[in-house]
Amino acid sequence: MAVQTVHSYWITASGCEGSSGSTEACFPYWSFTKTVIAICALKLVESGKLDLDATLNGEPYTLRQLLKHTSGLPDYGQFTEYHSAVAAKKMPWTRRKLLDVAFANGMLFEPTQGWSYSNIGYMFIVELIETTTQKPLADIIDDIVCKPLNLNSIELSETRKQFRRVHWEAATEYDPKWVYHGCLIGNAPDAARLLHALMAGDLLQPETMRQMLDAQYLGGAIPNRPWTECGYALGLMSGVLKGAGKAVGHSGGGPFSVNAVYHFPDARDPITVASFTDGTAEGVVEFAAERFAES
Repeated sequence: MAVQTVHSYWITASGCEGSSGSTEACFPYWSFTKTVIAICALKLVESGKLDLDATLNGEPYTLRQLLKHTSGLPDYGQFTEYHSAVAAKKMPWTRRKLLDVAFANGMLFEPTQGWSYSNIGYMFIVELIETTTQKPLADIIDDIVCKPLNLNSIELSETRKQFRRVHWEAATEYDPKWVYHGCLIGNAPDAARLLHALMAGDLLQPETMRQMLDAQYLGGAIPNRPWTECGYALGLMSGVLKGAGKAVGHSGGGPFSVNAVYHFPDARDPITVASFTDGTAEGVVEFAAERFAES
């Protein structure tokens, strides 16, 4: 059996940096993209262009509830029909087809009356951001995140041609439009630097960061993963890892790879780690990130 390579990059509060595996290879960021979408939405809140707690366009939910997955919206990821279509390399569904499948049984619950992870909620956030700014998400991310932080490897992958930059051969047959809120791609150092800058206060105002970090407790240990306490904030997973204390960031996964990008504030020298590998087990990269935080 081939040894599974984990590609990691880390940076500490004191400025130390290091890596294991490739620092140049391009990886899908998968749901770490949600953290970046949340940053963009919150920047618009700071400028007064969006309101976290106003209901949206006659809908029963707010931007805060979409960001926190408490809106009650369903998610396409739970449907075998979606995964079968991806595996069969079919063309991505239209927005109408996606919503018809996802909303076949309506909303899951009334807003704030539960918690359920929803990629559709983040698709709606992207649409709200683009309508508000009259710009495509790719340009907004460049303006708010990538250019200010000089993160040159990161781009929003919207075509198969763009996605062929990705390290793994399986990426050549994947259409990133199957990720309906968008999928960022980039190297491990830039993923770590992005989250590190966010947690250092370089992207959002202190009050905005306080709200972004306000997490809802969701439960305890998860089998085959390092979590002992789990929660979700605004575009951020937030909890406790047994060996490393508090962790804030996001895990992600697609049909052929996984990633974990986390900041560990309880470390002696607070550290941010971005880890990527092939396969579908998010625990592999979460444990890898935890080991760097411990050491």
